[in-house]
Amino acid sequence: MPMQYRQIIKKLKSLSSPENVAGMARFGINPKKILGISMPTLRKMAKDIGKNHKLAEQLWASGIHEARILACLIDDPILVTEEQMDLWVEDFDSWDVCDQCCMNLFDKTDRAYQKSEEWSERDEEFVKRAGFAMMAALAVHDKKAEDIYFKPFFPIIKREAIDDRNFVKKAVNWALRQIGKRNKRLNRAAVRTAKEIQQIDSKSARWIASNALRELTSEKVQAKLK
Repeated sequence: MPMQYRQIIKKLKSLSSPENVAGMARFGINPKKILGISMPTLRKMAKDIGKNHKLAEQLWASGIHEARILACLIDDPILVTEEQMDLWVEDFDSWDVCDQCCMNLFDKTDRAYQKSEEWSERDEEFVKRAGFAMMAALAVHDKKAEDIYFKPFFPIIKREAIDDRNFVKKAVNWALRQIGKRNKRLNRAAVRTAKEIQQIDSKSARWIASNALRELTSEKVQAKLK
């Protein structure tokens, strides 16, 4: 492996904290191949490294939790292929790697909207989560996108609201809330969708709907949308 890769892995290992690993496990983060390094530290490392697609692929292949998050931060979305996205999403085994990858890299690729829909139909917990994490990330980051890009997500959100797996239902809820906070029109559509979800005979659907409605109809959100 190239010198830069070896130096980064060595540095990551030197920053490991067993105490942090235990704390992260309590937050539902898979403790396998994890070093316990904070996000601010990883972001600073990524800034110092700069964009580097080849290095990102090498770091991902290491299988080390923090090396994979670092890979998401330094990879160049222009060089990310559909094949890479499908390979990496298969490796997701923790909600934070899933979310960091979707929020910092995948949502900036030209396949983001397509993959949101594709992955939302998959059975694997973290692949399905990735579909909804990407919807949420796009709603926040793709400022210029028109409503037409987000409207197809509502029936998908409604369809998957019955999935009672914790990491899936929280992502479904997250997507609904973020889309509903973009503008007044999407807010009305999101509230309507949440009310439809509320009628489904499912514990997770009722939780998703009530939690989303509480935020989307709040004074704070409504004032901001005005």
